[in-house]
Amino acid sequence: MYDKLDQIEARYGELEAQMADPAIAADYQAAARLAREQNELRDVVETYRALKRVQRELADAQQIIAEETDPDLRELAAAEVEGLSAEAEQLEVQLRQLLLPTDSRDRKDVIVEIRAGAGGDEAGLFAANLFRMITRYAEKRNWKMAVLSSNESGIGGFKEVIFEVRGDGAYSRLKYESGVHRVQRVPETESQGRIHTSTATVAVLPEADEVEIEVRAEDLRIDIFRSGGPGGQSVNTTDSAVRITHLPTGLVVQCQDEKSQLQNKQRAMAILRARLLDAEMQRQHDELSAERRSQVGSGERSEKIRTYNYPQNRVTDHRIGLSVYNLPAVLDGELDAFIDELAAADQAARLQAAAVEAA
Repeated sequence: MYDKLDQIEARYGELEAQMADPAIAADYQAAARLAREQNELRDVVETYRALKRVQRELADAQQIIAEETDPDLRELAAAEVEGLSAEAEQLEVQLRQLLLPTDSRDRKDVIVEIRAGAGGDEAGLFAANLFRMITRYAEKRNWKMAVLSSNESGIGGFKEVIFEVRGDGAYSRLKYESGVHRVQRVPETESQGRIHTSTATVAVLPEADEVEIEVRAEDLRIDIFRSGGPGGQSVNTTDSAVRITHLPTGLVVQCQDEKSQLQNKQRAMAILRARLLDAEMQRQHDELSAERRSQVGSGERSEKIRTYNYPQNRVTDHRIGLSVYNLPAVLDGELDAFIDELAAADQAARLQAAAVEAA
C-alpha cells in the first residue's frame, strides 16, 4: 500500500508543478484536465501526509519511552503512544477506503431525468412527487437546482421533467436514485378505493465537461421551432425552441422552457453531453458486468429500486431491504437514511472484493 501511496504523492507534486507553469495555465483544456486529476488525488495525499506526521510523532514518543529514565515523562509518552497509535490505525483504514477504485464522476454536478412510467395520469403525478422529493433533498444540502426541460401532463403531473443539480458531491449522493420507483396508493379519481400501482423512472447523469465529450458540429442537426404549452409572452410567439439530434447515435434532445433560443440551445447541449457521457460509461460498465453485479444497486434503468406504499406509510428500498415508516418525510426530501446505507453497503462490497483480490 505504501509504495502506491508514495507514487500518488509524487504524481500530486508533479501536478502542482505543472499547474504553476504559465504555459499550462494559458491552455484551458490542459489546465482543466490537470486540475481534475489533482482534485481526484487530493484526499488521498492529504490523508497520507497526515498519517506520516502521526507516524513521526509516534516514533518520537516511542524513543522517549526507550531512552528516558524519568517515570513521569515515560508515563506521558506512553499515553501519547496510545493516542497516536489509534489515530494512525484510523488513518490507515481511511487510506484503504480511499484507495478503492472510485467513480471519477462522484464530485460532478448532475442532470436528472424523471419520466412517468406505467399508470397513466397517476404515473405523471408520481413523477411530480419524485421531482419535488429530489429537489427538496437538494435544497437541504444547499445545492442549486434549475429546470432544463419539462412536459406537463395537465393535471399537475409530469410526462417528463429534466433538471440540473449543482453542488459538491451531487452525483455521489443522487446516483443511488437511478432506476424504477414504484408507488402503491389510491388515486384521487378512484371512486371504489382500490389501490393502484404506478411507476416512474429516474435517470441521474453526471454533467459532462466540454473537454470530456467532444461533440462535432457536423454530427448535429439543429431544428428551431415555435414553443408550445403554457408560458410567458415569448411562448407560442417566437421560434425559440431547440431540438438537437446527434446523428451518430440518434439521440434527440429538445428544450423550449427558456424565452431565448440561445439559452435553450445551451441547455440542450448540456443534456446531450451528459447523455453521451452516460452512454460511454455504460459501455465501459458492460465490459465489467461481473464487477457491476457485485455492487449494490447497479443503476440499471430497468431495475425496480424502491416502493412507496401509502396505505402502510412505508418506503422500501429493495436493494438493501431497508423500510422506513415515514413516507411523508421521505417525499419531503429525507433521503439520507437510504443513501447512507446504500453508500455503506457499496463500500463494504468493494472492500471485500479488494481483500479477495489482494489474497
